[in-house]
Amino acid sequence: MSKKHGKHLPGQSRDDGVTDSPDRHEAARAGAPSTARWAGAADAIAGTAPAALGAHRPVRILAAPGIVTVEPGTRIDLAAVDCDADGGLDKVWAKEALAQERDRISALQEQLYAERARSLLLVFQAIDTGGKDGTIRSVLKGVNPQGCAVASFKVPSSEELDHDFLWRYHARVPGRGMIGVFNRSHYEDVLVVRVKGLVPDKVWQGRYRLINDFERLLTESGTVVIKFFLHISKGEQKKRLEARIADPEKNWKFDPADLVERKSWDAYQQAFADALSQCSTPQAPWLVVPANHKWFRNYVIARTIADTLEAMDPRFPKAKKGIAELKIPD
Repeated sequence: MSKKHGKHLPGQSRDDGVTDSPDRHEAARAGAPSTARWAGAADAIAGTAPAALGAHRPVRILAAPGIVTVEPGTRIDLAAVDCDADGGLDKVWAKEALAQERDRISALQEQLYAERARSLLLVFQAIDTGGKDGTIRSVLKGVNPQGCAVASFKVPSSEELDHDFLWRYHARVPGRGMIGVFNRSHYEDVLVVRVKGLVPDKVWQGRYRLINDFERLLTESGTVVIKFFLHISKGEQKKRLEARIADPEKNWKFDPADLVERKSWDAYQQAFADALSQCSTPQAPWLVVPANHKWFRNYVIARTIADTLEAMDPRFPKAKKGIAELKIPD
């Protein structure tokens, strides 16, 4: 053996190809295979992370009245959905009811966080000025920030472009016990990418299937996915853009590029309709929310989140044995 290689240790091969004793594979042969060791720890894992072993039940997304659910296997006609719909609700009543739904969300979020068995992902998509930011602020007001994380997806970085298109989204999926919010989402890669012609048609068309696979992976791993499309009219968008120009405190929200995007209104409506139709599945259906009236939008979305969380039935963990008898010393 050459001196430059240092001292020869037992179990390493000599220069002549003969392995010294003891046999370096002996320990591996004697031990249980890695799969067996993992299975042996399964009970312990299940006790702390039931979702990791699939110990969860499917949850039906409970859309509030007034929301249009895109039935899997059907095509949505967005032009037929009235953006001005308000469900016949009274504005004052809806604002008061919103406060109650916020309280429900906050209470259930605390149980979800404590249980640490499942997670909830809220996906928000809309055309420019559709109200994603305002909805998130309004609906999740009062939720403990410790158990909620918002991810806003803008133009991908060079690092993100070096990976598959779902890479940056998967990295922000909420962990067990968390509510995650996607302000824009993986659907941008079949929306803006399509309208602007950033990739060949064959590429974005193939992404519908990959998105469905991605969301099925999430739901089967314990993440409930609620997808909201905030549907506003072209006239409403015009009003909101004009308001941003007229109000100095809202000027920062206005981007001249919005006017360029507005010229592609019809192309975006077609892209949204295709994405909603292709990717509304039993486990993660698309919900179309009439969003011209912000007060109505906020209420029905909050109620949908609260009702779905309630259906998830998160529970506080049982107290450890004997904890009730403990005394805190003076």
